[in-house]
Amino acid sequence: MRTCCIYPVVMETAVHQPVMQPVMQAVKPAVKQTVKQPPAAERVYDHVKRGVLDRRYEGGTLLTEGELAEAVGVSRTPVREALLRLEAEGLIRLYPKKGALVLPVSAQEIADVVETRLLVEEHAARKAVPAPPGLLDRLAELLEQQKAQAAAGDLAGAATTDRCFHAEIVRSGGNEILARLYDQLRDRQLRMGVAVMHSHPDRIAKTLAEHEEILDALRAGDAEAAVGVVHRHVSWFSHLARGEVR
Repeated sequence: MRTCCIYPVVMETAVHQPVMQPVMQAVKPAVKQTVKQPPAAERVYDHVKRGVLDRRYEGGTLLTEGELAEAVGVSRTPVREALLRLEAEGLIRLYPKKGALVLPVSAQEIADVVETRLLVEEHAARKAVPAPPGLLDRLAELLEQQKAQAAAGDLAGAATTDRCFHAEIVRSGGNEILARLYDQLRDRQLRMGVAVMHSHPDRIAKTLAEHEEILDALRAGDAEAAVGVVHRHVSWFSHLARGEVR
């Protein structure tokens, strides 16, 4: 099993054929294996979080414990536990006897994310030069994947791959502290990314073109060009915080 930058990806492994036993040996009955489900609270947490990130639950939506319990097939107790966790992450706000309000992405949150991304990603782009072949191959793979997702209208998938593209560059620097800091932005990046693609569908083409520019600059070993494209690419989100569209 290896991981993508966000979600675990199970890789297929070779299946070894069992050694043939003598014919007279008793054959043991097959044991049926059951897949153990995650705890109820974890299932509710995943359901709500994915709903918020892919905009099934948009900002301003009021979620009730009863509706969530029915949707996931659990009692209300694990729902409360999951909602408390999501409130601590800043995705919802709980209102006693009413439910949980999905918080919209605020202008201040956008500005904070952009500022942090610029600090981390510009440094990472500069440090990535000279880029190892493995990084260049991985970025090219992610770019092609994002193009296919955009063409298919899979905006949530394209936003996830977008985030993976940038995370690979950050991780290539080998600074685990910076990588962990960047990972803390993951949910906010995904939520902002999906929101942008829905509200500005023309932006996806520009995003793909800028990813191509970043990759070309890294291939050419031009650190300053890579940093310049990263700055332009990430700074665009600050226009959302000011209510501007470029």
